[in-house]
Amino acid sequence: MQLAVLARLLSVGRAVLAALRGRLGALCWSLAPLPLPLSLSLSLSLPGWRDSGPRQREQEWDDALPTPTSVNYHFTRQCNYKCGFCFHTAKTSFVLPLEEAKRGLAMLKEAGMEKINFSGGEPFLQDRGEFVGKLVQFCKQELELPSVSIVSNGSRIRKQWFEKYGEYLDILAISCDSFDEDVNVLIGRHQGKKNHVENLHKLRQWCREYAVAFKINSVINRFNVEEDMNDQIKALNPVRWKVFQCLLIEGENSGEDALREAEKFVISDEDFDRFLDRHKNISCLVPESNQKMRDSYLILDEYMRFLNCRNGRKEPSKSILDVGVEAAIKFSGFDEKMFLRRGGKYVWSKADMKLDW
Repeated sequence: MQLAVLARLLSVGRAVLAALRGRLGALCWSLAPLPLPLSLSLSLSLPGWRDSGPRQREQEWDDALPTPTSVNYHFTRQCNYKCGFCFHTAKTSFVLPLEEAKRGLAMLKEAGMEKINFSGGEPFLQDRGEFVGKLVQFCKQELELPSVSIVSNGSRIRKQWFEKYGEYLDILAISCDSFDEDVNVLIGRHQGKKNHVENLHKLRQWCREYAVAFKINSVINRFNVEEDMNDQIKALNPVRWKVFQCLLIEGENSGEDALREAEKFVISDEDFDRFLDRHKNISCLVPESNQKMRDSYLILDEYMRFLNCRNGRKEPSKSILDVGVEAAIKFSGFDEKMFLRRGGKYVWSKADMKLDW
């Protein structure tokens, strides 16, 4: 029993040290210009800080490794929908064995991860939701992460899943681009005769019943940019309404080797701004333009490789399972400053939201 407690404390200590490493570098940099007595000079070997000129120090800090505070794990590319603008398409059917996925998640926790978001593809396709359910439970119960979330189209979620795993999930984000079912069909966000909007309302109710924070993600494109969603969003009352501008990623939804052709969905920055202005009175609105979105997410693919989107396509690092988090994250292209600027860090644990379920 004592050994188990000591092991848990050691794991937590490692995670705290990893999270503080980058912050200490920033602190030392900020103190460096102050006139300190010679007797107080210190020889420090922290990431991103060396005893060089101010400009060089600033550049070195800019190049310091980011902390994987919030990670988006796309553990599957398979999906039952065919959204025309999708930028993470079904190029493989690979899914890691459950224990390997858990090993990678534990490595990320030790490196400073506070929030994990499971996405796809459609995460509820694998083992009828059992795979993602077990990962959610592991991250909350074993890793004790402050925030565990899922992004889903919602079509395969059953009430029994909430009964089994709902207590371990902080946020469920459902993708809904339109409240006009004809537009959803046009976009490709549908399967068979199931009504996507009706299902959205059912999932909203289940989130209330099982104390899961409810979020909506919408991709604004040519087919919904003129829509007024004020009344529907206010009625659903999500904790966050994330509104994305349709984004092109070469090799995914644009270019010769892509599985989608999203060019017909693209809108201008001015069109996106007009949509935002139409919905400016919705307090939970969180807008993300192409500029904010492109490099401000830490994306982990089905092989647990970080995906670098800086050159307009997804270029994978080596897997963290093979080389570790620190070696892999160097090639992530992650813009930590933009992540913070776009509000990437927010109240993301349902225990802190104080919601009236």
